[in-house]
Amino acid sequence: MAKLADAAMASNAPDLLATARRVFAIEIGGLQANSDRLNGDFEQACRLILACRGRVVCLGMGKSGHIARKIAATLASTGTPAFFVHPAEAGHGDLGMITDQDVVLALSYSGESDEILMLLPVLKRQGNPLIAMTGRPSSSMAQAATVHLDTSVPEEACPLHLAPTASTTAALAMGDALAVTLLEARGFTADDFARSHPAGALGRRLLLHITDVMHSGAAVPRVLPSATVSEALVEISSKRLGLTAVVDTQDRLLGLFTDGDLRRTLDDDAVDLRSTPIERVMTRSPKTIRSDALASEAAQLMESHKISGLLVVDKDQRVVGALNIHDLLRARVV
Repeated sequence: MAKLADAAMASNAPDLLATARRVFAIEIGGLQANSDRLNGDFEQACRLILACRGRVVCLGMGKSGHIARKIAATLASTGTPAFFVHPAEAGHGDLGMITDQDVVLALSYSGESDEILMLLPVLKRQGNPLIAMTGRPSSSMAQAATVHLDTSVPEEACPLHLAPTASTTAALAMGDALAVTLLEARGFTADDFARSHPAGALGRRLLLHITDVMHSGAAVPRVLPSATVSEALVEISSKRLGLTAVVDTQDRLLGLFTDGDLRRTLDDDAVDLRSTPIERVMTRSPKTIRSDALASEAAQLMESHKISGLLVVDKDQRVVGALNIHDLLRARVV
């Protein structure tokens, strides 16, 4: 039986791909239809949300509820305070979560979800603007809305016309269009985005600066150019960063000496570690970074130049810090 099933599946492989491509084509068609239909209603919806002193409350049942929940999450992470309320639970007390300062965004492809329609009189009495996202402009929800966003699609990808497919994709894209348009209208920046994602890798990349991870003060290895190679090695060993800055008496950077430089120096028979001054074997004009740069920039610099450490300098090229790849690893920047 298993062999027969495997043979049947193998024989139908081209049909499987054809079906998948048909689904993509139908959903792309639905998205294009929604894009072509954008008009002043979308602009009005954006203005309502921008003028909102409260939050955007997203409602939806079933698959529309899943889309509404995702739209709420996207709005909240891009500068528009928002949350999801389950319409059925709203009828049993959660309606108290919605204040008269909020804008309500309700999703229902039919526009006739009983659980949402039941809430509309209360929301209207409370004075909440209603943005309805439906596939039927003549539906009860669309007619009751302050603004209606038409998310109808020519057809569903489901051949039975039962499972929401192209319609939920269109609603999700409309929600993304709202979020991104509002983001740009508010002048929302990458730093703003990071502040709502501090625990993730994105937050670390956008919020963590060099000053947060670098070694400073007495922890920064440095020697004068007259120091011998062996004295520089003592400094490298004691500070444990695999490098030392070579500076003048004003802490201005002259060069860099690293573990890698040491290996190359040992191959030079003319170098006496106890007498050769470090300025003779140091790397001049090494790669550096400013303290106000992002830690992620240090990671990119190290990767692109195949180095494992950096000196941090101020605008006058004075050494103010140092870091290596292990500092970035500990901070989970890389």
